[in-house]
Amino acid sequence: MDLKAPDKISNYIGSEWLAPLNGKYIPNVNPATGEVYNHIPDSDAADVDLAVKAAEAALHAWSNSNSESRFKILNRIAELIDQNLDALALAETNDNGKPLWLSKRVDIPRASSNFRFFATGQMHFATESHNMEDKAINYTLRQPVGVVGCISPWNLPLYLFTWKIAPALAAGNCVVAKPSEVTPMTGYLLSIICKEAGLPGGVLNIIHGGGPNCGSAIVAHPGIKAISFTGSTRAGKDIAATAAPMFKKLSLELGGKNPNIIFADCDWEKMMRVTLQSSFSNQGQICLCGSRVLIEESIYEKFKTEFIERAKKLSVGDPMTEKMSQGAVVSKMHFDKVMGCIELAKQEGGKILLGGHSVNPGGRCQNGYFIAPTIIEGLGPACRTNMEEIFGPVVTLQSFKTEDEALQLANTSDYGLSATIWTQDISRANRIAMKVKSGIIWVNCWLLRDLRTPFGGFKNSGIGREGGWDALRFFTEPKNVCIEL
Repeated sequence: MDLKAPDKISNYIGSEWLAPLNGKYIPNVNPATGEVYNHIPDSDAADVDLAVKAAEAALHAWSNSNSESRFKILNRIAELIDQNLDALALAETNDNGKPLWLSKRVDIPRASSNFRFFATGQMHFATESHNMEDKAINYTLRQPVGVVGCISPWNLPLYLFTWKIAPALAAGNCVVAKPSEVTPMTGYLLSIICKEAGLPGGVLNIIHGGGPNCGSAIVAHPGIKAISFTGSTRAGKDIAATAAPMFKKLSLELGGKNPNIIFADCDWEKMMRVTLQSSFSNQGQICLCGSRVLIEESIYEKFKTEFIERAKKLSVGDPMTEKMSQGAVVSKMHFDKVMGCIELAKQEGGKILLGGHSVNPGGRCQNGYFIAPTIIEGLGPACRTNMEEIFGPVVTLQSFKTEDEALQLANTSDYGLSATIWTQDISRANRIAMKVKSGIIWVNCWLLRDLRTPFGGFKNSGIGREGGWDALRFFTEPKNVCIEL
């Protein structure tokens, strides 16, 4: 099994690797160097239709296979991901720009965990029965939706691609999946692993291409009965506008503008260490990053001084360098967007306490897309900088005096994905957690994930939940059977 980057990536349809039917390709750029290192299919509706037909042909056999046989194949995929950790991590770093150590420690291990978790979970998935005393008994069947579409983002490419694909396959569906065109490589390599693991042809089809031509075709195809999407709120609105009138099941995990609420009685050392991580991990390109840091007024100056000093020590440069803190942001387009957001913050009256500029590491990375960790203060809660998702290594600082003020600041955003609360007062932690309008709340920690728990947000952060039984419920249809006694 050769997990190397080819000159041209192929679509994976019906267990075969195929060129796009239109013959068109998109350049794939390494964001750390700014250089094109291969090309990916610019697929369109014709390729999607071919993939749907392959999925439909495989659906009966796969949806009627027993849970143990699905477990063996999905668990084998997890094993092969683990065995090819180094090759997959290198591909992820070259595609995304993140440090190689981060790909090895987080992204690729989580991808195998996703397959292993749902391979096991579907064997324990249970349904309900309801006894109507002496009249009848009702029981619920959970049956696969059919052919489903999975569209994943570029920030955690294989991690989030498998987060969707694994439960869909485990529940007995066949999948037409599209990784981001910005980070396609590990999606392509996954197709090689799946074939090696013995996944039957047509059960998983991986199509490469951009959102307007390829992603939209997946959403609009009448043969695809459910869409699971992670990405921007703008794209989520477009998907909902197409899919909702077609009565497709929808799971949309969208943006975040997450508050990190710090009270004076926190565990200071742990809070400082983890807040640095939650602000700048993966170049701030995680939907769960705490981009709005809210600090109790009595410790604001102390926090600001120490936070700046710690952030100054973060190294930015070649992601292949061991122990480099931050690599490149994912693309030139995203680099320009983040730098534009920093300029907007200045125009809105924000004070740049640290960073606010690009970084040129030199050497092979002299043309890469690097941004210094950036800390901004002096902006109110309703300005665009504090309302709109930046998705880069940029955080703002705001102070509060009371719990009520902290809650008001936290809930001002149109987003509601996650929040972090730092306090040693358990009663306060519970009060705040109940009142913050976010789908995920961490108390005295961040990004501590249990795959059994529901994952998703309030407001503009999306609809539906992923993870655990919620994912398996989404990818199945409930059928009630009533038997009169």
